[in-house]
Amino acid sequence: MKNKFLTLILCAAVFNFTSCSDDSSPSEPINIVIEGAAVSPEVGGPNEPNQVYVDLSTNTTTAVKRDSWDLGFYSGNEFRVVINGSIYMATAALSETDIDVVNSTSTEVQDLQPQVAVGTFDPANTVYIDAPDGTITNTAIAEVSATDANNKVYLVNLGFAVGTEAASTGGVDISDDSRGWKKIKVLKSGNDYVLQYADLDATTHQEVTISKDSDYNFTFFSFMTETTVNVEPEKSNWDLNFTVFTNEITGAGSYGYADFVVNNTKADAKVYMVDTDVDAFIYEDFALTDVVLDNFTKDQRSVGSSWRNGGGPGSLPSLKENVFYVVSDTDGNLYKLKFLALTNDAGERGYPEFVYSLLQ
Repeated sequence: MKNKFLTLILCAAVFNFTSCSDDSSPSEPINIVIEGAAVSPEVGGPNEPNQVYVDLSTNTTTAVKRDSWDLGFYSGNEFRVVINGSIYMATAALSETDIDVVNSTSTEVQDLQPQVAVGTFDPANTVYIDAPDGTITNTAIAEVSATDANNKVYLVNLGFAVGTEAASTGGVDISDDSRGWKKIKVLKSGNDYVLQYADLDATTHQEVTISKDSDYNFTFFSFMTETTVNVEPEKSNWDLNFTVFTNEITGAGSYGYADFVVNNTKADAKVYMVDTDVDAFIYEDFALTDVVLDNFTKDQRSVGSSWRNGGGPGSLPSLKENVFYVVSDTDGNLYKLKFLALTNDAGERGYPEFVYSLLQ
């Protein structure tokens, strides 16, 4: 886990990172805070197959395949389960409490299947996704009850496989074939979760106990491997996550976004945007005394897609030149951060780059 507070500043040029040394003993780990470091998260190109977790204070990144997990079991006080929005999963509660009697022929399932999806342009479909702002008490799956009979069976749309086709220059191909459907039911056993799961037309189910781990925001489970899997670093060891994301559009419901960035609000990493056209600041001169703490929010989309122009008919998405961000990391260190690139030199998407510096 990261040590609290700054004990060493590294000297680094914007494009040339060089570590400095000190006399600290190996038995006294140090928290490294980067000054002027540039980072290129390995999102993976126009298919954007990776979620990349960034820890600013140690200038480290962790990349995981975004289809490597399906469900996340919250480690905090609440008993909440999240779905994988990076592959456009969606879920709905059924009236049934017995998982083994649910199948694709039931009227309720057939009525729900066209609705339980991302990108239907129905504003009502946001009930089938987790709150995009990251509020843990507003997940698509209701809080797990200690009373088994109160926990419903859920119909789960597994979303889409990661795209594999070559995208046109400046475009993305982030989703491929449908991954199908599952049915699940989640119960409590003491301080553990009990997950029941099966294919939609199966007449028997599998069951697994999943324990909370207070070092992590979630314990993740994969239907593919039928095991828990490593995804996020420890909750104090990441600040930003580059990912494909299920967001919402006012009046149009849930919608999928590429090139998205979320901050680790569950471990108190906060962000706000500075618009140089409005706020009369420039990135190079922005200082610690310019930080407005009241501008931080609890919304994990504080960066989101706001660092790029969305494109449209006759134009491709492009980098915004007039914005930068103020970041408070999981240790309370303050940084300024500016995006340098959305694409590589060939104009291909999925190659973001940013620079950041400690404010002191």
